[in-house]
Amino acid sequence: MKRPAVNGQLIIISAPSGAGKTSLNKSLLDATPGLTLSVSHTTRPRRPGEIEGEHYFFIDSATFAQMVTAGEFLEHAVVFGNCYGTARTSVFNTLAAGFDVILELDWQGARRIRKLFPETISVFIVPPSTAALRERLEGRQQDDAATIERRMAAAADELAHQSEYDYVVLNDSFDHALADLSAIMRAARLRVRH
Repeated sequence: MKRPAVNGQLIIISAPSGAGKTSLNKSLLDATPGLTLSVSHTTRPRRPGEIEGEHYFFIDSATFAQMVTAGEFLEHAVVFGNCYGTARTSVFNTLAAGFDVILELDWQGARRIRKLFPETISVFIVPPSTAALRERLEGRQQDDAATIERRMAAAADELAHQSEYDYVVLNDSFDHALADLSAIMRAARLRVRH
């Protein structure tokens, strides 16, 4: 796959649902100039408080399928019955403008991106325990019991792939996890090649 010359770099951040990825990324973005988050397209319904273009681009299944056929996604996947995709043009334009771009992906999407762009930095965030993960999922009060069970089963699968990543960050203490992510970003920006 050919891409334009870029000044920024890709950073993949993956985690099981409830591990704190969204909160950590928000704080990292707030504290790091020149860093932005790629906003994915999804077919899932919008949750209360979510903003179009900030959290996701919410589209219907037919539009998503058209975008796949047109090759508009760097990667796409079906997760819990909903489609998610990373828009190629948006990512390339942001990189070309000199911004580093975070991609929030599951292990499958991360694997696809690393295959296309081996220089991508990848970080996996782990919870302190599966019990803590369950507690966080229940505490969010976004999902019913059946959905939480599906997320817990998916978490076990996600955690089995953490060894594929460049870095693993334990989110036992939010401040320590954020400091670790910030250190990874600083080191990434000091690399001779990216």
